[in-house]
Amino acid sequence: MNIEYCREYSRALNRDMEYKIYGHAGKPVMFIPCQDGRFFDFENFHMVDVWAQRIERGEVQVFSVDTIDKETWSDKGGDCRYRLELHERWFSYLTEELVPRIHARSNRNGFWNAGPGIMTFGCSMGAMHAANLYYRRPDLFDRNLSLSGIYDTEDSFGGYHDDLTYQNSPIQFLAHMPANHPWMDRYRNNKAVICVGQGAWEDLMQDSTRKLEGVLRMKNIPTWVDFWGHDVNHDWPWWYKQVEYFLPYLLDERE
Repeated sequence: MNIEYCREYSRALNRDMEYKIYGHAGKPVMFIPCQDGRFFDFENFHMVDVWAQRIERGEVQVFSVDTIDKETWSDKGGDCRYRLELHERWFSYLTEELVPRIHARSNRNGFWNAGPGIMTFGCSMGAMHAANLYYRRPDLFDRNLSLSGIYDTEDSFGGYHDDLTYQNSPIQFLAHMPANHPWMDRYRNNKAVICVGQGAWEDLMQDSTRKLEGVLRMKNIPTWVDFWGHDVNHDWPWWYKQVEYFLPYLLDERE
């Protein structure tokens, strides 16, 4: 398997940012690690093994990015507005700096003839970031796989609310999106999966997923929302199984 380590300066964050690329060709996938995670977690937590055959066959190329959660979503004692503004700079880094690099790589390996979309993928807080990227920018991201996420800002920012909590809470901004918004057509041409278990450590995630499911139904936004069994815990072994189950649908191997 081709694996590349990259370290590049981000103008948005005014710092070097690291990421890893797994594979040589195929559908580009942006993997966002779990809370406070690092770019090497895709490998260290063995998620790469689940994707390995598709990566080696040139069906997907995974870009595993770095988070700054410790300074933003996890820093519950910090100033909320500062944390949100810093998160927005990270969001800009991904969408305005890293996405063009992914485009250039995909053009070079020939995949871009199949279309410009990138898949977002994450588990736990990574699921929140993946869904937020997908629903905010469906012009850049045409697939999403979010496993065991919370889809608003309440857990990390409590009762604090402003324009930035709004635009980083899919439950809120999708509920108020006009029916004629241009993103609506994008959603209907894209594919997304939101999945959660009903076992240990999934209570908050279940509640948030049900709220998001209600909004998606109300707005007629196509998304496969799936609740797995009471033995399905908030942990990597179940996320491996969910990836294997949903990838054929997201990669158009089955409808």
